[in-house]
Amino acid sequence: MALLVVSPLPAASTDDWAVLIIELAAIALTAVYVLLGRPAPDSGGPSAKLRRLKYVLAGLVLWVGFQLLPLPVFLLRWLSPRAVSLRQEFSPRFGQAKFLSLSLVPSATLREALELLSYFLIGFLVIKTITHRRQIRRMMTVLVAMGVFEAVYGLYELSQKNPRVLFYKKVFNLDSASGTFINRNHFSGYLELILPLAIGLLISRVDFFGPPGRKWRDRLAQATGKDAFLNLLLLIGLAVISLGIVQSHSRSGIFLLLLAVIVFLEMAAFHLSLARHRQAWVRKILVGSFLLVTAFALYIGVESMVGRFSLDNLLHDGRPRLWSNVLAIVRDFPIAGTGLGTFASVFPVYETITFEGMALVHAHNDYLEFLSELGLIGFLLLAGAVLWIALGSFLAWFKRRNPEVKGLALGGIIAVFLMLIHSLTDFNLHIPANLLLFAVVLSLTHVTVYHGKS
Repeated sequence: MALLVVSPLPAASTDDWAVLIIELAAIALTAVYVLLGRPAPDSGGPSAKLRRLKYVLAGLVLWVGFQLLPLPVFLLRWLSPRAVSLRQEFSPRFGQAKFLSLSLVPSATLREALELLSYFLIGFLVIKTITHRRQIRRMMTVLVAMGVFEAVYGLYELSQKNPRVLFYKKVFNLDSASGTFINRNHFSGYLELILPLAIGLLISRVDFFGPPGRKWRDRLAQATGKDAFLNLLLLIGLAVISLGIVQSHSRSGIFLLLLAVIVFLEMAAFHLSLARHRQAWVRKILVGSFLLVTAFALYIGVESMVGRFSLDNLLHDGRPRLWSNVLAIVRDFPIAGTGLGTFASVFPVYETITFEGMALVHAHNDYLEFLSELGLIGFLLLAGAVLWIALGSFLAWFKRRNPEVKGLALGGIIAVFLMLIHSLTDFNLHIPANLLLFAVVLSLTHVTVYHGKS
């Protein structure tokens, strides 16, 4: 939890020293776990559901290792002919080499692999060590508190004449909230992962998914009982985080904020529709809540949001043209890729546009970037590992009857899918603080959905 609290503060841990701290922490925590000894195996717990996943992860590790392995040039010409021709074009001294790697920049691949491994280790530790309901709630509460802090800090700096990003002077996006993040879209992505957790905590506290026969006045009494103050704090936190997303002026963030509310209401409607006499009431709540959230979002930032969503902005947005350049890399390196972490080095060869006047180090689409670096084989292994956990948790959620588990797990499930959607138009999964949070939320959701199930 300390790592989760600290990681977004130094500009989302994008500096080398911050990444090193995350890696050292992951190694240290894993070493402590190993030294303390493994707990007895649980035949029905979260770990048991992921036994086959280890083969997928092992395949990914072996594939990245294969990208680093020096291969005979004649074999490399067969596996990735463009990797040989590109080296000969820009580095003539490689023409005499007898062994070359699939990765065009092996040092970058090794560096990125070590960072990615640290996130896998953190996720592994969450699955292995978070075993009690109290731990699940505590971790989600800490994450919600961090989301509120980031939103409040972002809104505070937005009102200042000389805004800062905590330790740094704020240079970009001066008209938008960005918290301790340099980029407002990454700030919005961070809050998008936390907002559903807050909603999940709230609906689990008010027993929203309780037995259908229970009267609503009983549920209302529970919501306004001795823990009413905590419920009120959660509601205020939800409003603050939502306001932070809106004031980030991130098109994807605002869209996903509305989508999160709609999905929560749709899932709740599906659950409550099992009782027929509630169907009409559910529909009214669904429509009313959607209109309320939409009106709130438009009221807070109607002028700036309309400008961000305007047709002119969309037509001049460089992302589609950028993605066409990235697809050219994919076409030249379809199977083997250019090597994990090599996008920034390879893209200038294919670049035909400048994106917002800055040098591009990421593809603004996590899927295309990973596909260009890992090739089809590595991409399928990486995406398969994430979807294995995400879809497994989603399908298991429908079978659970525990109202607390359903509420908490639903928040995590929606958080994961919001980030996967946002990754279509940005590179949140290449920002250390966001990728660390995503790994934790993904693993914590899996733990939650199987909690107490033997």
